[in-house]
Amino acid sequence: MAELFIEIFSEEIPARMQLKAGENFSTLMVSGLKKEGLLCENIIYHTGPRRLVFKADIPLKSPNTFEEKKGPRVNAPEKAIEGFLRGAGLAKLSSASIKTDKKKGDYYFTKIEKKGLSSYQIVPEILVSIMNNFPWPKSMKSGGSSFRWVRPLKGIICLIDGKLIDCTIDNIRTNRKTEGHRRHGKGLITVKNFSDYCQKIESEGHVMISHLDRKNKIFNDAKSICEVNGLELIEDALLLDEVSGLVEWPNVILGHMDPLFLKLPPEVIKLSMRTHQKYFAVKDPSSGNLSPHFIVVSNQTAPDGGAEIAKGNSKVLSARLSDAKFFQKEDMKFNLEDNYAKLNSIVFHKKLGSVRDKSERVALLATSIAPYLDADLEIVKKAAKLAKCDLVTNMVIEFTSLQGQIGAMYYAAQGGNKDIVKAIEDQYKPQGPSDNVPKNPVAIALALADKIDTLLCFWGIEEKPTGSKDPYALRRAALGVVRIILENKLKLNISNILEMAVSSRVNADPCLPELDPSIIDSLLFFIIDRFKVHLRDNGLRQDLINAVLQLGVDDLLSASNRIKSLQSFLSTGEGINLLSVCKRSGNILKAEEKKAELPYGDVDTLTHKRSVELLNALIQARKNIVLEMRNESYSMAMTALSNLREPIDLFFDEVKVNDENLDIRANNLRLLIMIRDTALEIADFDAITG
Repeated sequence: MAELFIEIFSEEIPARMQLKAGENFSTLMVSGLKKEGLLCENIIYHTGPRRLVFKADIPLKSPNTFEEKKGPRVNAPEKAIEGFLRGAGLAKLSSASIKTDKKKGDYYFTKIEKKGLSSYQIVPEILVSIMNNFPWPKSMKSGGSSFRWVRPLKGIICLIDGKLIDCTIDNIRTNRKTEGHRRHGKGLITVKNFSDYCQKIESEGHVMISHLDRKNKIFNDAKSICEVNGLELIEDALLLDEVSGLVEWPNVILGHMDPLFLKLPPEVIKLSMRTHQKYFAVKDPSSGNLSPHFIVVSNQTAPDGGAEIAKGNSKVLSARLSDAKFFQKEDMKFNLEDNYAKLNSIVFHKKLGSVRDKSERVALLATSIAPYLDADLEIVKKAAKLAKCDLVTNMVIEFTSLQGQIGAMYYAAQGGNKDIVKAIEDQYKPQGPSDNVPKNPVAIALALADKIDTLLCFWGIEEKPTGSKDPYALRRAALGVVRIILENKLKLNISNILEMAVSSRVNADPCLPELDPSIIDSLLFFIIDRFKVHLRDNGLRQDLINAVLQLGVDDLLSASNRIKSLQSFLSTGEGINLLSVCKRSGNILKAEEKKAELPYGDVDTLTHKRSVELLNALIQARKNIVLEMRNESYSMAMTALSNLREPIDLFFDEVKVNDENLDIRANNLRLLIMIRDTALEIADFDAITG
């Protein structure tokens, strides 16, 4: 095996793109080499602000391969045989072999050996192809070139066993040289191989090439500095990943800010630090409150230990937080409700009116949902009116991601109702898979109404998600509806809720385009699809999900519980055996249905003892199952179904289903139909695999 080492050096790669780019580059290289017969071992890849690095052990030569060339039939005309021999490079027919095909008879064939190629030939072709078609989310051209890369390309190293592989991309030819840190680096660095590169790039170049190493250093140094100063780091995994992609030689520094800024809402301070300055917030471990400090990560080692860097960053943060104090002071001159009329100035969507229009629709729908949640109608109505009022505040205009939180804070400061405060704060939840769902009944009504109104409105103007595109986050909204219902164990008919949303839409804004009746079915299908994804992500089997949901579903909570009970039941020996006999009945019916129409109707005269026993057992089981399903005692319904196993087994053991007597045969088939229909009270067992 030989060592393949590649470094792609460029201007700064956006931090958010680095990790995926490194993964993609490695995957594409490994895949491209594999297609050529070069299997990689000991794969390593690194990413940084200005470079992608890849290393793997590969064979020096691809293996020889054999291609089978099919020729004409053995009794084919002489010219056809001569053409085959020329194409195959054979001097005589005796060098070919003969195969037999059941349909076409005997024919000639031969195996042609294809010599393997040197890795020195293969790698440049793969590298050029990958770089010319690399899947950057955004890329750019530089100079007069048509080549696109995330930022201007500066250099390429490509070595196999230390030997330079000659290759040119965008007028940049491969060589052995790279650059280190912009300030600390000691000029160009010439490398022999990957090991030599790693040693020199860090010692001479002052560059930590491993994202993980930079990440660990930043985290450990930040925690150490905080501990020494009696503080506690507020951990932020996403920010840590981002900052690790911004620096090549991380140096962690503790900064200070004016304690007066702590009068601002903590979320405003943390957001300003995180979003605008890339600082880590720090808290006092004794109180759990924010401390007037922050952690900044510099991309250099400062002679004064970072004092001036900390001072400069403190000034920048102070300016930002001074703006926030001013915004808060101006906002608090007015009651939150005073902003309601101003919502007319914010366009929700050009085809859907203003944010105020949306607020009125949401208010009507939320009050329709409220009785199902035992939520006070007037409080829900008031919460819906105030929910979006912070969108016109100075604070939210500056800190957009704090929408809802700022409104809740302002309304609480005005002595507002606690349920309304919570509803304003939680109206956008859940905003992601790790986000909590609202728990307060008023907040639930508002959050559900907001999401369902958004879904219905965009469905109405034909702005549905397509492929990977979902500009209005409608998949997230639908999943939010699903999670709110399931995690709060709500008994809601989703079809009825959608009907309410249609009524709210018409009553709040008759000027909106009339909806096609099929929209509700389409939107229901979309929500159910998100429901399936959620169930699957939580460990439920796809076949069991399909077996229950293809019977129809309106109550998501009941459907979820039924699928869980079914999965639990089928994990037992009793369940496995019952599934087997149910599927046996279904398979017989499918086979008979292909021959002729099944004999529907009631079972009449039965002559065999086991047939009578099965009929009586089915009648009793059906009563029990219907009762337990109505009570949503799904495990009891499964037990009632499992009680049929013995009479079904005895029936199949002793009764000939396809009896020569047509009347007996018809009644036997009616019994099998009864088995299938009884099982269908729970699920479509034919859809279950196994």
